[in-house]
Amino acid sequence: MTELARAARRGPVAAWLLVCCALVFAMIVLGGVTRLTRSGLSIVEWQPIVGAIPPFTERQWEAEFEKYRQTPEYQKVNYGMSLAEFKEIFWVEYAHRLLGRTIGFAFLVPFLYFLIRRRLGRELVPRLVGLFVLGGLQGALGWYMVASGLVDDPRVSAYRLTAHLGLAVIIYGYMFLVALDLLYPQARPAPAPARRYALALTALVFVTILAGGFVAGTRAGFVFNTWPLMYGRLVPEGLYALSPWWLNLFENVATVQFNHRWLAYAVVIATVLLWAAIRRTGATPRARTAAHLLLAAVVLQFGLGIATLLAVVPVPLGAAHQGGALLVLTAALFLNHALRKGPATNPFR
Repeated sequence: MTELARAARRGPVAAWLLVCCALVFAMIVLGGVTRLTRSGLSIVEWQPIVGAIPPFTERQWEAEFEKYRQTPEYQKVNYGMSLAEFKEIFWVEYAHRLLGRTIGFAFLVPFLYFLIRRRLGRELVPRLVGLFVLGGLQGALGWYMVASGLVDDPRVSAYRLTAHLGLAVIIYGYMFLVALDLLYPQARPAPAPARRYALALTALVFVTILAGGFVAGTRAGFVFNTWPLMYGRLVPEGLYALSPWWLNLFENVATVQFNHRWLAYAVVIATVLLWAAIRRTGATPRARTAAHLLLAAVVLQFGLGIATLLAVVPVPLGAAHQGGALLVLTAALFLNHALRKGPATNPFR
C-alpha cells in the first residue's frame, strides 16, 4: 500500500478521534460549570439508560424535585428552593450527563464501523478498546463522586472530584496522542534531553490540574482573593494548621490554594525556558509551532487564573479557566509528540 493510500485510511480515523477529543473537552468544561452552579447533586439517581429521558409532565417534575428535597444539599443549602429554581440546576446536570452519553455513542458507533471495514490496524484496536473502557469507568467514577454528596455533607468529596477530573484529562490526552500518531506516523525522535524536559513539563501541567481539582473541591478559590500576595502575605496564615501534616495538602484551603499558585508559577517558568531553548536551535517547524502555542496557552491560562481569583470565581471565568488548563495540556502534548516524532536535533545543546 502506498503512503498516500495509508494516509487516506488514517485520515478519517484521526478526524473521528479529534471530534471525540472536542466532545471530551466540552464535557470537562461543562463539568466545571456544573460544579460552579452547584448543579451536580440535582439528579440523585444514576440511570445510564432510563436517565436519558428527562421529566416532561408537572407530575414527573414534582417527583424529581421530591427526591432532591431529601438530600443534604436541599436541606442545608437550598432549603425553600422553588421548582423553577430546581429546574435550572437540573438542566445543567442533565446536559452534563447527556453529553457523556453522546460521547459514548460518538465513540462506539464509528469504532465498530471502522473495525468492520478493517480500517484499524492491529496495534490501534487495543488502544481504542482501552479508551472505551476508560470512558465507562469515568461514568461510574462520576456517580461515585456524586454519591459522596448525597449522604451527610452537601458537597462532593474533593478526592473523588479530583479523581473524576484526572481520569477525564487522561482520557482526553490519550485520545489526542492516538490521533497525533495517525496524523504524524513517521519521523525520527528528537534527542533524549529535549524529550525528557517536555515530558517533565507535561507531568507538571497534569499535577497542576489535579491541584486545581482540590481547589475546586475545597472551594479554596473563594478565599484569599488577592494577588500576588495572599491577604498581604507571601505565606498565608494557617498554611499547615491541620494534623497530620499531609491533610493540609488536600483539605486546608490556604495550603491547597498556595500549592496551586506555586505550581502555576513553576509551569510558567518551565515553559519560558523550554520555549527559549527550542527557539534558539534548529528544531522542526512543528516543534517550534508547538512551543509557540504552549507559551501562548500558558500566558492566557495564567491571566485567566488571576482574573478568576480576583473576581471570586464567577461561572464564566471559572469555566474558561478550566478550559484553559486543557489548552495548556493540549499544547504540551503536541510539543511532546513533535519532539518524539521530529528530527534528531538537540534544543539543549
